[in-house]
Parts: sequence; structure tokens; C-alpha cells
Amino acid sequence: MEDPLISVIVLTCNGREHLEECLTALRNQTYPRVEIILVVNGSRDDSARFVRKRFGAAVRVIELPENRGYTGGNNIGLKSARGDYIAFLNDDTRVDLRWLEEMHKALESKPEFGMVACKIVSYYDPEIIDNVGHLVFRDGTFRGRGRLENDRGQYDRQEEVLAPSGCAFMTRRDILDRVGGFDEDLFIYGDDADLSLRVRLAGWKVIYVPGALVFHKYSATTGPYSPFKAFLVERNRFWLTVKCFPIGALLLSPFFIFLRLIFQAYGAVSGRGAAGKYCRQYSPFSLLGILIKANLAGLAGLPKMWKKRREIKSLQEVSDREFYRWLKKFSLSARELALKD
Repeated sequence: MEDPLISVIVLTCNGREHLEECLTALRNQTYPRVEIILVVNGSRDDSARFVRKRFGAAVRVIELPENRGYTGGNNIGLKSARGDYIAFLNDDTRVDLRWLEEMHKALESKPEFGMVACKIVSYYDPEIIDNVGHLVFRDGTFRGRGRLENDRGQYDRQEEVLAPSGCAFMTRRDILDRVGGFDEDLFIYGDDADLSLRVRLAGWKVIYVPGALVFHKYSATTGPYSPFKAFLVERNRFWLTVKCFPIGALLLSPFFIFLRLIFQAYGAVSGRGAAGKYCRQYSPFSLLGILIKANLAGLAGLPKMWKKRREIKSLQEVSDREFYRWLKKFSLSARELALKD
């Protein structure tokens, strides 16, 4: 039988400098049937013209007049994708030549798994782990598993994880047709966790495949710390819990939010963790204002998110007890979340 088609969607916004290496690695994949779709997300550089000239018909280019965010841009690419499997990839990456082959092999061999998380390492120092799937704190905040650890082979076996990183992952097309694509209200950040939880609630699992190796220039596109990012991370965390968490976990989340904020306050004054890094560029009062603003925006969107919650619950195939098992098995402590770089 002919190998199924895999569609790879690469999203770029003013990322011309990354595209030669990223797309060349995709063209050289060992997997035989691949279509590459580049979504140029409101770029002001010459990314589209460069790719058309350099790669010709090997890369299908979709130009958007405005930035639709990670969610909107990828959804546009998804609408034109023809593959049985869909891979999403950041433009600031270089993938191993067996990247698609390893992910496809894993999904073909394990029908209960619906998504593949990759082994993502630092582009600049491959001995440093970027992330190997996601962990979650009980307030709905996700963080990369293994982030900034030295790679000693501790993540070199296939295993179930909670969610893949949106930087690079694969899923089955029929799953996306069932649960829907990315939630465009999120725009960017937390969208990978949101999609993963919806896939899990619909009955599929996520497998981590260490052979699916990706080299990533962390936050090369958006930057690691900014008021824009801090606002969206916090607002989208709020919406994710409303949409996906069981009622019991949702009602307990304010306690865990308070616990996280205590550790983040300590991080802000001690210079540790994301809050500490943020406060090196901006004031602690700026961060406090953003957190308040983000949660007010979360409350304003509550009716819309509650409607989405009902749609998600109508597709739910696993018990709330299973969800609590995830929170325990793939848990992240408040200290690690707030104070680890």
C-alpha cells in the first residue's frame, strides 16, 4: 500500500532568516510522501517571495494580509492540507531527517495514541533540552518537561506524556476533524495545551517519541519575556481551565493560582524564574497589572468559553477521574513552575 500523505504546516511571521534551513530539512525527510505548506502570517519581509523563488512548487505558500496568530495561521494551513497526518512546525527549527518517519511509525503502531510529542533540544547547544512534552500545574499552567536539563539520555524512551509542544508535533487528521483545530480566541500561547486536552478528553493519548528530534531556537520569533506574552499566557490559562477542567478542579484552581502567585512574587524580587527575568526589563508593578488585566479579560470571555466547554464535554469519552489522574501523573510543582528558568 502507498504510504499515507503527511502535511507539514510551517507558520512564519517575519522569519525569513530561518526558512532556508527549516524548509531544506523538511524537503530532505526520509519519509516519502510529504506536502509542505508555508503560511506567511502577515509578514512585512520578503519571506513569500524568497520561498517561491528558492523552493518553487516543493513548498505551497499561503500569504495572509494580517497576523492571525499561531492559532489562526495554522488553522488556515489546516484547511488546505490534504494529508492523513498533520505535522505542525515552528519556522525557527531544524528537524532531523527521520523526524516525520519516526512520528508516523509511532502513530501507526499505537492506534490509541492520537498525537506525537518530539524531543526538542536547543539549536545552539543540543546537549540542553528545550522540552520533551508538557507538564501541568493544577491552576492550568503548562511548562515544558525537562526544560534546560542536560541531556543524559533520561528522556530516550517512548512514553506517554500529557501534551506536546506546539513548536513541533504530529496528529491524525481525523482527530482534528472531530475535535476541531486550534481555538483562534487564544491567538498564541497555551494553544497547544488546549488542543491536547481536547484530544485527550475525546479519548486519545499522547506519545513522546525521542527519535523525532528537533533543534529549536527558543523564542526566536516572539521573544522570551514581554508584556504581550505575559498577558496572553495568563488569560489563556484562565480560559483553558474553564473549557477543559472538571468542575472540582476548576473550583480549586483559585487556591493554586494564589500559591503560584506567591512563588512568582518571590521570583520577581529574587530574580528567579520567568517573573524574575521579566522584572529585569519591566517593573514588578507592570507584571502585577498585567496579571490583573489578563484575569479580567478572562472573566469577560467567560460566557463564550463556557459555551465552548459544553461543546467539548459533548465529545468527552474519558471520565473526570481520568482527568485527575493526569493532573497527578503529569504534575508540576508551584516552585518549579515559578522559579525554574
